[in-house]
Amino acid sequence: MSKTNNFVFWGLYTIAWIIFVGLSIEAGGLIVNFFFSLYNPEFVQNLYQKMDLTEMYNDSRLAFFGVYSFILIISILKACLFYTVIRLMHKMDLSKPFDTFVARQISKISYYTLSIGLLSCIARQLIKNLMHHGFVPDNLNQFWADSEAFILMGAVIYIIAIIFKKGVDIQNENDLTV
Repeated sequence: MSKTNNFVFWGLYTIAWIIFVGLSIEAGGLIVNFFFSLYNPEFVQNLYQKMDLTEMYNDSRLAFFGVYSFILIISILKACLFYTVIRLMHKMDLSKPFDTFVARQISKISYYTLSIGLLSCIARQLIKNLMHHGFVPDNLNQFWADSEAFILMGAVIYIIAIIFKKGVDIQNENDLTV
């Protein structure tokens, strides 16, 4: 592998770590927001993103828990996605990339990405439905605005995972014949 490719790979590895840390902080902040909104709602104005859904909690607890569940699950899945990317980049041998571990990790990445996209679509439709019933969720679109992109990216990564799985099978067959 050339020095330029190695430099780019480690640069992307560093960026993946930075994104993972940011997403982990976001997920942690949202979890803290959730518990404070349950036990000390007047303090939520001072917390991360000032996501105050106490009005929704007072009107319908089911809607509150549904919306917050989608927010938390999507943010945790995004952090898990980048953790899987980091594990892949850390353990991948670039001189022999067609490995069962690499194929499994790429499959996991595609499943996480598809899950994020599908859950985001469902959450967006739930929010639209809640708006028709008088609930006014504020600034929630940021959590699922890119659902179609995640679905498309998940489909592309799934195709790449299938190609890698086939590459692993061919490489194992070639190793047995030599």
